[in-house]
Amino acid sequence: MSTGPRRSPHGRSAVLYLSAALLASTAAGWYTFGGEEPSGPGAAPGTGSAAVPSWSRDLPWPAEGQSSAEVEGLGSLGTRGEQTPVPIASITKVMTAYVILTHHPLSADEQGTEVTADRQAADESYSATESTAPLVADRHYTQRQLLELMMLPSGNNVARLLARWDAGSQEEFAKKMNKAASELGMDRTIYTGASGMEPSTKSTAADQLKLARAVMKNEAFRQIVATPSLTAPGTGAQIRNSNRLLGQDGVIGLKTGSSTPAGGNLMWAATENIEGTPRLILGVVLHQQAGTHPAQAMTAAFDASHTLITAIRNALPPTLTPGPGVPAKGAALGRSGGR
Repeated sequence: MSTGPRRSPHGRSAVLYLSAALLASTAAGWYTFGGEEPSGPGAAPGTGSAAVPSWSRDLPWPAEGQSSAEVEGLGSLGTRGEQTPVPIASITKVMTAYVILTHHPLSADEQGTEVTADRQAADESYSATESTAPLVADRHYTQRQLLELMMLPSGNNVARLLARWDAGSQEEFAKKMNKAASELGMDRTIYTGASGMEPSTKSTAADQLKLARAVMKNEAFRQIVATPSLTAPGTGAQIRNSNRLLGQDGVIGLKTGSSTPAGGNLMWAATENIEGTPRLILGVVLHQQAGTHPAQAMTAAFDASHTLITAIRNALPPTLTPGPGVPAKGAALGRSGGR
């Protein structure tokens, strides 16, 4: 969902050789990504060179905005579009969740600490100008319930409640967000609030991909963003995940975001089996049709992401054997630079 009205749904890298880096990182079987960020026209400034698969140049990258993608075991597929910081709308909530889970760890089978919804968060549930989630004043919610109510319907009021609970104010919480961004090497990102409502929160596709890589190592987070729907505690309201790609073509998350200044944005995660093992594919598409109605812009982000995800999954090699120009395992790729 977006930071727009409540009813709305919410460059080019140098082509070198295939990265062979594959490092096991967690007991759950997820991996870190080898190689550095790509360089060349459209790549994030200040990053080094990296090996990327030769077939990535033929992927149907979005023709507008900026995007970046990578595959577990293969590394970066490169970036497209100038990596200039732009508003990211509700994609901001991924960092909000990351900071909350860093300071208040939550295992896959835990509900976590109870948090009392204050009157402000409850009153903001009825906003007609931003995406919210239903909260009842003075009701106790578990940490996991609030993360679900923030991530699935993109509840701005819930993001701000979590910020006040953790740091006392949005301003203090934003300091934690920026500290976390710095630690992740997101040097072209600035957070000014927990929800993404503020257009002054800006980032790049390359930076947000670093965050996606880090946060998807958390099992509780992976479970939350893969949840199709839920029943809001205390109200019985049925809430669907704002990510309409969820469950299609291996998509298991991640987060939508749209507003008039930000356009349509999608941070996505999908899987594809290689050598019998599900491999994680991560991508970020930003700034689609900025300046238009958020619903229209979000549709453009969904369409661009779906096209890119499908092409990447079809192009992945059947093995992770390193070498230049790894042959595609599936259908031919679309033309470069468009949807």
